[in-house]
Amino acid sequence: MTADILVLGAGIVGVSTAIHLQRRGKSVVLVDRRGAGEETSFGNAGLIQREGIVPYGFPQEVSTLMRYGLNNRIDAHYHIAAMPKLVPFLSRYWWHSNKVRHNAIANAYAPLIENSVSEHDDLIQASGAGDLIRKDGWMEVFRTEKVRDDELAEAERLSKVAKINYTVLTPADLAKAEPHLKDKFVGGLKWNDPWSVTDPHGLTKAYLAYFQSLGGQFVTGDATTLGQSASGKGWQVTTEDGVVEAEKVVLALGPWSEDVTRKLGYSFIVGVKRGYHMHYSPAGNAVLNNWTMDKERGYFLAPMAKGIRLTTGAEFADRDAPKSPVQVERAERVARTIFPLGHRLDDEPWMGSRPCTPDMMPIIGKAPRHDGLWFAFGHAHHGLTLGPVTGRLIAEAMTGETPFLDISAWRPERFKA
Repeated sequence: MTADILVLGAGIVGVSTAIHLQRRGKSVVLVDRRGAGEETSFGNAGLIQREGIVPYGFPQEVSTLMRYGLNNRIDAHYHIAAMPKLVPFLSRYWWHSNKVRHNAIANAYAPLIENSVSEHDDLIQASGAGDLIRKDGWMEVFRTEKVRDDELAEAERLSKVAKINYTVLTPADLAKAEPHLKDKFVGGLKWNDPWSVTDPHGLTKAYLAYFQSLGGQFVTGDATTLGQSASGKGWQVTTEDGVVEAEKVVLALGPWSEDVTRKLGYSFIVGVKRGYHMHYSPAGNAVLNNWTMDKERGYFLAPMAKGIRLTTGAEFADRDAPKSPVQVERAERVARTIFPLGHRLDDEPWMGSRPCTPDMMPIIGKAPRHDGLWFAFGHAHHGLTLGPVTGRLIAEAMTGETPFLDISAWRPERFKA
């Protein structure tokens, strides 16, 4: 089998990239070891985060670091045995999270986020996936006045610099919006611009079906077999349908990208933040109307198609270590005190790995030392959000168009790779 372009990885980034390339008249073969959207893209809070222009930084205050060091939180957990291996990533992550550097990163990151909803809208309409989308934002709820005031001040700043819309919620507003939420909160904040997805896996599958309707092919294969073709004019990978050759290839393998890049001589420092989710039925006649974050505790409750999805924060561990869903247990205990959750709907917690760079921005662009090799990974907490915008940028650059955004801030060369 031959094609113009191979796209390795059928998560939201890879599928979106394949669509945009196929739209431009290229023959594209999309390759994954599993079905589309069955790895990292499967489990998330289901948000297209138009408000998320400031990436999640590493805490700088000593007092905060000491609290995290106790390792008893919902929003972060770490494996002690994994720390020596994670130090190179974490130390650079901490360095880039300095206030001055973090502000500069946020400014460079913002254009991607600012186009996230409009680029998704294009693919949602084309794929007929509108029934999976809600356009009414999400909300944070606050237990203390200090956290409330700090978050409202940040929201006001973002509204001025990035035209992000929000609504302040009083306790009475919360009671009206969420009648079954317990009275434990001093107020809330509604981010109005983001969209939410009731079935993230379903959305990726809808995009895949659209890609296939354009003539694109999806095959099962092993991305780690990637190598330069026998003819020396391109690339090849082994699949269940045999060897597939193409002139160009895009690596959109998320946290598994380094399994290929290291073989090719690149040494990007990419860490992972593992995350978990579990679905619940509501107890009795309870209804959760909004995607809701318990800000001080660091977990999400989201009214998904399958049930109420509880998602945790970040787990710092070896990518391939066995599950350790202690954050789910911690979050469930707290969540039951604020909302009447019923029984669990999943046999076990789901776990996924978010691919993270130390400067909190994705790697998007042409490989420095190989012709025909392109990178599209490292989207951290915003893979779902940034899939379509990344796909369009990669496709434009690969086909000789001028990308609609300047991609230099996210180029691979920013690392000594």
